[in-house]
Amino acid sequence: MTEATHASLSLNRVPTPPWPSQPYEILNWLVLETHDQRFIDNIFVELCQRLNEAGVSVARASLNFMVEHPQWRGARILWLKGRTDVEFSTYAYGTEDTAEYRNSPIHEIHSGADELRYRLDTPPTESEPSIYADLRAEGLTEYCAWPLKHTFGKRHVVTFSSNQPGGFTDAEIEMLRSLIPAISLVSEIRLKNRIARTLLETYVGPHASQAILDGATRRGSGTTVGAAILICDLRDFTHISDLWPRDDVIELLNGYFDAMSEPIEKFGGEILKFMGDGLLAIFPLSDPDACTNLLSAIGEAQTHLKTLNEDNIARGHDPLGYGIGVHVGDVMYGNIGSKSRLDFTVIGPAVNIASRLESLTKLIKRPVLMSEQFVSMAGGPANFESIGAQTLRGLETPINVYALRT
Repeated sequence: MTEATHASLSLNRVPTPPWPSQPYEILNWLVLETHDQRFIDNIFVELCQRLNEAGVSVARASLNFMVEHPQWRGARILWLKGRTDVEFSTYAYGTEDTAEYRNSPIHEIHSGADELRYRLDTPPTESEPSIYADLRAEGLTEYCAWPLKHTFGKRHVVTFSSNQPGGFTDAEIEMLRSLIPAISLVSEIRLKNRIARTLLETYVGPHASQAILDGATRRGSGTTVGAAILICDLRDFTHISDLWPRDDVIELLNGYFDAMSEPIEKFGGEILKFMGDGLLAIFPLSDPDACTNLLSAIGEAQTHLKTLNEDNIARGHDPLGYGIGVHVGDVMYGNIGSKSRLDFTVIGPAVNIASRLESLTKLIKRPVLMSEQFVSMAGGPANFESIGAQTLRGLETPINVYALRT
């Protein structure tokens, strides 16, 4: 803390209440009675309510985490007195480089401060963080922050603010300070659980991640499910990657995958893997609208890809070509791989046919090809254009193939 921060403190004038047992009761509850509670926000709400019941003048409190997420750099859980829930907000990558963050109490804690107290019922100073003006406007009188020290040197932040005249009493501060190690322990467990879930969802999708967390971790474990299968692949990507600068190639791939992935997830599909410049997704038939949803996803993805190609042309690049193969059938959904390295995916003849249809788009010169089985489940042949019977590699019997009407 700076000298100015120290100077902003003054002796508390509110009488100290007799608290012979409340700190220990709250501590015991935190450590021993929250093991069945999965989410840290629910624990935090109850903690703040218990503090109020014990006479502690907490009117605002927050948990501030640095998180492992593909989109967010940080997250804040904010509780306000009288609320039975919290406000949850996230911070984008790059926030830590802003002047607002660098002149904030959160940055001071991240930089090594072990405690921060600031009186808000005093005139503001020119150099004080902007958040203090906001807290004053809320009628708060003192702001306190402590680090939540997690393993491997990770530091997160918990804050408490009082609206009591004169701010927190010394006894209140001592009580809050005594709870910090327990809050650190309890929050780390929940945060690591959330990070594990987020990373699994990021790499294998929400349904597969849930199956893994539920115990589907043995090689060969899995189940048979009916699904509409979509396989998509870029055209001439090897040529593009040889000619374009590396950063442009990565940007192109990310734009292409965004254009495909967002509609798939929006309409209930699950992307199981990205394969170089391709992807594999399924729409489980447990949803009676699975085939219709898959077609809606393709339609929206094509709109996004058209916009992406317009941008590519404007930048002097050739438009992207792509092929999509669609089939429906039973697939084996589960763990496949070596003893020490597994892939949670789908396999089976239905997946192979979808892959062959995607390859056939190169010869037929149509971007989307579908099997007769899928078309029958998606409204019937009248809604599609027949390409006729086609022989697919690896299949002895030709199958009837359809394309989207143009």
